[in-house]
Amino acid sequence: MIPYLVRIAVKSVITLFAIATVTFIATRLSGNPIDTFLGDGLTEEGRAELIRYFQLDSSLWQQYLAFLRGAVSGEFGLSFVDRRPVTDVVTSRLWASGQLLLSSVALTLAVSIPLGVLGAIYRKSWIGSAVMMVAFAGYAVPSFILAIVMILIFSYWLNWLPVVGNGSFAHFIMPTLAMSGVLVAALTRFTRNAMLDVLGQDFIRTARAKGLSEARVVLRHGLGNAGVTVISVIGLQVAGLAAAGSVVVESIFSWPGIGQLLVNAALVRDYPVLQFGVITVAVAVVAINAITDVSYALADPRIRLARN
Repeated sequence: MIPYLVRIAVKSVITLFAIATVTFIATRLSGNPIDTFLGDGLTEEGRAELIRYFQLDSSLWQQYLAFLRGAVSGEFGLSFVDRRPVTDVVTSRLWASGQLLLSSVALTLAVSIPLGVLGAIYRKSWIGSAVMMVAFAGYAVPSFILAIVMILIFSYWLNWLPVVGNGSFAHFIMPTLAMSGVLVAALTRFTRNAMLDVLGQDFIRTARAKGLSEARVVLRHGLGNAGVTVISVIGLQVAGLAAAGSVVVESIFSWPGIGQLLVNAALVRDYPVLQFGVITVAVAVVAINAITDVSYALADPRIRLARN
């Protein structure tokens, strides 16, 4: 197990280094930030002073080395716009994004796993057909379309739910539904397929022949053995949601999270905030993937032994 964990750690470090390098290059290719956030009212002396202060007069290689030193030491500099440490700017938004992510994942697990199990058990009845219709409908509707439709119905027409901010429980309803819609559809289909594969195995027939209750056969033996597939899908979906899914939804609902912060930082070319924000999201995604790898290695010893 130790070599397996070491390989995961090495892969994670290499991935983060590659993401940090690509982020640095991409931000520098977008243009000069001084022209964006300072406008035309700055004198030449003031402009030159700010360029020296933010080290924009250095070569690209020198800026890259300074960026790596800052990343190692945890000092990512000041925001061009807010004039505050970027660590403070980004971390002040993390909890809002974390709340939205956790609520979306909780809703996804609470809905999709029961639907997937029901779709497998009643695959030949109208219940199974209804489950698959819900899954395909969730795939067909992007999150931003679902968000806009919910805003039109529940905010503008019915005036039931607020649109902007995260001040109350009601603010969570539409963003959570918008983010979890595609996840529910994907996890429902994968859970159903995994359960169909497991329920056709010989050990399931043996468990039924021993007189075990159908609930125990399905939940203990069926869902337990299908858990490897379900865990891997959950990990991939949550990682994708943390990486990009929250950006669109947070922008639509003006959610004060890191997704909206990254969009604003990209628009004004706030290099330090954009770099640290992307690295923060990358760390979260890599950590989720690493936890997923360890989880299904623990769930299925065959994976761990094969890796060793």
